[in-house]
Amino acid sequence: MFTGIIEAVGTITALTPKGADISVTVDAGKLDLSDVKLGDSIATNGVCLTVVELTGSGYVADLSLETLQRTAFANYKAGQRANLEKAMLPTTRFGGHMVSGHVDDVAEIIERTHTGRAIEFWVSAPEHLAKYISEKGSVSVDGISLTVNAIRGNEFKLTIVPHTAAETTMESFKAGRKVNLEVDVIARYLERLMLGEKAADKKSEVTMDLLAKTGFLG
Repeated sequence: MFTGIIEAVGTITALTPKGADISVTVDAGKLDLSDVKLGDSIATNGVCLTVVELTGSGYVADLSLETLQRTAFANYKAGQRANLEKAMLPTTRFGGHMVSGHVDDVAEIIERTHTGRAIEFWVSAPEHLAKYISEKGSVSVDGISLTVNAIRGNEFKLTIVPHTAAETTMESFKAGRKVNLEVDVIARYLERLMLGEKAADKKSEVTMDLLAKTGFLG
């Protein structure tokens, strides 16, 4: 589990094919690895990765075919900068929101503007995730805990203050960039919970949309 508060920006130095999947080598930059051991988790651009090797300056992790299909890692090349966060501790200050590191899908930056010292981004989410994104709710974009400030259909607006831009990769974001999107985990669990006993029905295609239409949600 993570908070979405980025600890360091690292660099992907190698992507090595391993059959149908790959291993990734990351230079961890200023991230403190003194308490990291094999098997620990580090969110890398929002993707929860398991450390399988420590290199001195960073770590190596394996990416499954599922991860490659669900995230923007399929488009990454050596030199790609990445937001890094170690798994939270029970004593960690909870400054962001609950981030699992299990990316839901890839979204796209479609607009970048400046308002005062802040940067505003409009992001297009896959349509099947739009129902989980709400104004003033939380999302994780490339591992960064962010607040949704406006909604228009499946698009949402983010307002990035100078500190966040400076301490993450967001300063370099431009229209067309693909980003890893994780919606609020509570919304996903709530949808499943609302199915009740129907959740066990393999043939059931009931969703929150259908529940709303039938009046189950009021």
